[in-house]
Amino acid sequence: MKTISFNIPNEVDIDAKEVAMILAAHLYEKGTLSLGQAAETAGLSKKTFAELLGRYGVSVFNYPVSELESDVKNA
Repeated sequence: MKTISFNIPNEVDIDAKEVAMILAAHLYEKGTLSLGQAAETAGLSKKTFAELLGRYGVSVFNYPVSELESDVKNA
């Protein structure tokens, strides 16, 4: 995994976990990351990540049917 560092103004009340979730949700929504990859990026389980996506305005049903079928089989 890559590590990226950047500066955020002190006035912005946000922590590293929130930044990771925002980035993971955005990359998932764009289709850059799968649900599992995005969850890992955010440091969460797939279930927890999927449950939190709505808070960021992202639908959990944003991935291919083939991956959905695989997730259902592995559930």
